[in-house]
Order: sequence, then structure tokens, then C-alpha cells
Amino acid sequence: MPEVSPLDAAVNGPFGPHNLPYGVFTTADAPGSARIGVRIGDHVLDAGAAARALGSEDAELLSQPVLNPLMAAGRPVWRRVRGALTAWLTEPEHRRTVEPLLHPLHSVVLRLPFEVADYVDFYASEHHATTVGRIFRPDGDALTPNWKHLPIGYHGRAGTVVVSGTDVVRPTGQRKTPHDPQPVFGPSTRLDYEAEVGFVVGTPSRQGERVELDALADHVFGVCLVNDWSARDIQAWEYVPLGPFLGKSFATSVSPWIVPLDALEAARVAPPARDTPLLPYLDDAKSEGWGLDLRLEVALNTEVVSRPPFATMYWTAAQQLTHMTVNGASLRTGDLFASGTVSGPGDDERGCLLEQTWNGRDPLRLSGGASRTFLEDGDEVAITAWAPGPDGRRVGFGEVTGRVSPAV
Repeated sequence: MPEVSPLDAAVNGPFGPHNLPYGVFTTADAPGSARIGVRIGDHVLDAGAAARALGSEDAELLSQPVLNPLMAAGRPVWRRVRGALTAWLTEPEHRRTVEPLLHPLHSVVLRLPFEVADYVDFYASEHHATTVGRIFRPDGDALTPNWKHLPIGYHGRAGTVVVSGTDVVRPTGQRKTPHDPQPVFGPSTRLDYEAEVGFVVGTPSRQGERVELDALADHVFGVCLVNDWSARDIQAWEYVPLGPFLGKSFATSVSPWIVPLDALEAARVAPPARDTPLLPYLDDAKSEGWGLDLRLEVALNTEVVSRPPFATMYWTAAQQLTHMTVNGASLRTGDLFASGTVSGPGDDERGCLLEQTWNGRDPLRLSGGASRTFLEDGDEVAITAWAPGPDGRRVGFGEVTGRVSPAV
């Protein structure tokens, strides 16, 4: 039987021509030469080499070592490049040129695909926020009074955003339990993962001007998976009154593939019904809305422990982006903002161990008799996701993984 082309094999899979996520990779023969790649099936197209070989006007943008110049070029260019890539990978006349520029996925090293400018993390899941509220405020209201009026968020640390596969060193810091007379210092004993979805900004905005609700697609280049690791014990002691700091800033892992927003058109859904009136700048009742039907899966040491549904998120990315800029704060190319922990209403839909174990009270039972309250050294967390695509196909996101290393 004749060998099947990688281009033919990819057509109906989650990384077919309907997806075409962007990444950055190196090869064994040129480990210092990072280049933009586009995933097609189980292969990576050297996008810059293809653009040069085919005389594309966007060859320079696609020949950069990071995605930032392409992201900064704006939505008309994104659409033009995406159209060209689709043609190169589907039209027979380009096959002879393109096929030699495909690299098997297993043969490349995937890099952090963009230079991170700023990082913002939100708290957008009502199910997550409600469960956390019940854990920490069992005799009070689960949600804080502001929660349904605005997307709550905080500014994180851009310099510790790392690509999938990077080990996460157990953080060290101060912690104090109710039983400790004084704070103690040492490695975190309550290290946790947080299954999240990230949005990568391409087109910047001017300081003093806010981004309106209907402008998400003009500014957001694409979507990735995020694990925003948390040291719950360090965070609990430090966060009053200013919020997350050392308990969050040690590492944030992102997937190596950035799925273009245009690839998710079939995944758009209405967000959950609002039961609290919103101020006009956040009110999306008369717009199509930016709920997204993404299906996440969390595995701990290869065992699936949760399937959080992103479609249940109360606050959408469009609302988050608008709120993030309503005070006049500007956007920069490479800004990353994340959804916060994705959780659903079911016990098997919780996106972090804090929820799954009720803050360590109820250990998570694993196969073989093992259990966890929080992460142990050597544990590996893998978060994957897919979304509905056109004609019944799926849009794949790949995965974001990280292994816990002992404290230093």
C-alpha cells in the first residue's frame, strides 16, 4: 500500500486544517534556531520556510523566533496568514513544496511560543468560587458581594510563565496554620494545580482607552491551556489584605500551541444566565457572547481525575478584557490573561485539588490504593482539552504538563 501523506492523515483529526495552531520549535540539528511552526496532525510545518518557498508576502513575519511580530500585525494579517496556511496544507499544487518542510512532532522541541508582556489571572468560574467560599466561609455567603458585578482578577508574574514540560520546583516560603503560634518557613506542603484557559493578546491598545465588549477578536490572537500552580499554605498566610503573591508567582505553565480564535467559531456558546444586572460596559445580553464550549481533562500521574467544562464559566474572555482595560490600562502584544480555575457543578468537574479534597479534608482516591490531598514531589499533572469544530470535527489544544521537583 502507498504511504499515506501526513497531510491526508490529519484532515479529520483534532489538528487538521480547521485548527492550525501556532507554536515555536527547534530541531536536533539546529537547537539554537527557534522558528514558528504550525501543527498539522502529528507533524509541525516550518511556517517560515514554507512562506519563503512559496513567495509569501508574510515570509518575514513567519520567519521570526517568536510569535510576537505576527501577533502585533493585527487581525487582517492573522486572517490572511491563516488563509495562506490553509491553502498550502490542502491544495494539491503546494504539496511537493510543503511536505519536505514537515517535521514529525516527536522529533522537535517545543518552546514558549511568545514573549509574555503582562499576566493577569481571573476568578471567572461561579462553581469554583462558590465551592471555595463554602470551604473557607462555611457560615457566611459563599460568594463575595462583588463577585457577580465584575470579573475579579489580579496581576501575576510574567517572568515565570513557562512552557509545558518544564519542571515546577516546589516553592518555599512562610506559612502559618491556626495551630502555629508563629509563622514557620519551609517548602509548601499544600501545592496545587489549577486547570485554566489562557487568552493571548496580539493587537495592543492605547493607554487611556478601553477595549469594548465586541472587540475581543480584534485583540486576542489565540487561546492556550494554563496550569496556574498554587501554594495554598503560602497563599493563605500572605494574601490578606493585598491578594496573591509568592503563593502564585513561582510558576505558571502554558501549552505550546496557540489555537487561533477563528478556529473556535463552532465552539461559541451562550454564557450562563445572569441573575444579577450588569453595568452597561459588561452587559453582553444583546451580543452573541463569548462563551466557549471547551472540554478540559486533568490527569494526575496519567490517571484522569477531573473533566472541567469551560462552557459553565460565568465571566467570558470578552468581559474580562473589557474590565481589564476599563480604567484606561493599555494592552501590549504578548499579554496573557487566564480564566482562573475551571470547575463545573459535579464532583468530577473540579479543576483543582483544593476543591477535590475540600482543602485536604477528603483525600482524592487514586487507583492502586494511592491518595492525594495536595501534590507530592514527582507528581506530574497534565491538562488537555478539545472543542467542537466544523462538520463534527474536534479542535485540539494539545496539553500542558508539569512535574513537581523537590524544593531547593
